[in-house]
Amino acid sequence: MSTESADTIGRGTKTSKTSKDHRKPTAEALKGAIQLGIGYAVGNLSSKPDRDVLMQDFSMVETVFLPSEGSNLTPAHHYPDFRLKTYAPLAFRYFRELFGIKPDDYLYSICKEPLIELSNPGASSSWFYLTSDDEFIIKTVQHKEAEFLQKLLPGYYMNLNQNPRTLLPKFYGLYCIQCGGVTVRVVVMNNVLPRAMKMHFKYDLKGSSYKRRASRKERVKDSPTFKDLDFQEMHQDGLYFDSDTYNALMKTLQRDCRVLESFKIMDYSLLLGIHVLNRKPLSRGNRLDSRRGQKVLYSTALESIQGTVKDPEPVADDDTFGGIPAKHKDENLLIFLGIIDILQSYRFIKKVEHSWKALVHDGDTVSVHRPGFYADRFLKFMGTTVFKKLHPIRGASSRRKRSSLHAGKSASQEFLSIQKEKKEEKKAQSMDNLDGNFYSSSKHPDLLPKSALTGSIQIDGEYTENSEDRRDSSSTLALDDPLPSLSRSQSDSDLDVYL
Repeated sequence: MSTESADTIGRGTKTSKTSKDHRKPTAEALKGAIQLGIGYAVGNLSSKPDRDVLMQDFSMVETVFLPSEGSNLTPAHHYPDFRLKTYAPLAFRYFRELFGIKPDDYLYSICKEPLIELSNPGASSSWFYLTSDDEFIIKTVQHKEAEFLQKLLPGYYMNLNQNPRTLLPKFYGLYCIQCGGVTVRVVVMNNVLPRAMKMHFKYDLKGSSYKRRASRKERVKDSPTFKDLDFQEMHQDGLYFDSDTYNALMKTLQRDCRVLESFKIMDYSLLLGIHVLNRKPLSRGNRLDSRRGQKVLYSTALESIQGTVKDPEPVADDDTFGGIPAKHKDENLLIFLGIIDILQSYRFIKKVEHSWKALVHDGDTVSVHRPGFYADRFLKFMGTTVFKKLHPIRGASSRRKRSSLHAGKSASQEFLSIQKEKKEEKKAQSMDNLDGNFYSSSKHPDLLPKSALTGSIQIDGEYTENSEDRRDSSSTLALDDPLPSLSRSQSDSDLDVYL
């Protein structure tokens, strides 16, 4: 096994004349090599002692060759010979520990059963694989994305340390498989949409409107993924949450967007899954009982948002898989969501893409934009069009007000009658026994004690988020500015390329 620095990551693999003659591996062989490689990398980590993560750990790359006949260090296997690169193994081990993932559980999830291939709704050419227990997604990434992720790791480490409750992708490992002249880079992430929960609607939302409609090919799929313009047509009233849930959700989104903006990241999406509780309940045969065992900390939508939110009512005899309760018209919903595709930085090529699209269309509506503007537009769209706050029913508020005033009036009358009795009783006493207390009480017989006024006439108002709660954030970024003030001037220095 050899160790190299990050300078060699993502340079691409040049295929020699001899390697061209090798037969390219099948998709099944590649999936098997990925599982075997990850299993070997995680098992090899057990021999390394636990210690604090150092700065050089983020840039380390370990390389090992796994021949099919095996070697002194590697097991024999029935796949073609391949080379495995493991990026920042100690740093990613820390990330897994942070989310409570034990090495044995990680290996069991990824290596025990064959991976399930998923369709890709996006414009990228990535492949997606899901583990059989529904816990992890394995996604192929381009070499530029892998390079960017490794440069992102120190800041990612700092943010996760202070803020494990986040809707940002949770990365658990980055690997590269070189087999038969083919190079495949994969990242292991959390699964946002549980397969056992039927998603009646799926959306990929960016907050832009230019060409943000699902294609005709996408619409004919069994489970299509719609986009921004589709959402405004199909759920034009938006999704309603109670005040606590709405505030927690928007607080988390705002914090995450500011983190992404600080890294010059844009063109990310909100993956949104909607399960309608009023429709046919989940059949028991579709359940994944294995998911009830090992669960990754902060991996569900409900765990990922800030604050304490009540768990929704369970669906028949099944659990809710951490969905967030919401409403749309008369329908009760479970919402599953997460921010995806964060490995796009505002590099030179993205600036050129924005300039070109702005020539033929409104520049503020295209998806590619500078990070600050993109974050503001994204938050405004989510906070006003997609997610909305349920307000208390006006009739119920009026009833509470009338009952409170009636209680206050009764208390006042009772107090006056008591004062009148005391006054008549004290008239029989001599003037020498009178004190100042009688003077004050007889002078103001109609005053209510402060406790009675406070306890009887207090009217519940709308929930407004406490300013201290807004400041209560362990994130590295200051988020004191309220959500509606989303516009911000940005200097030219903010447009410098992160890399």
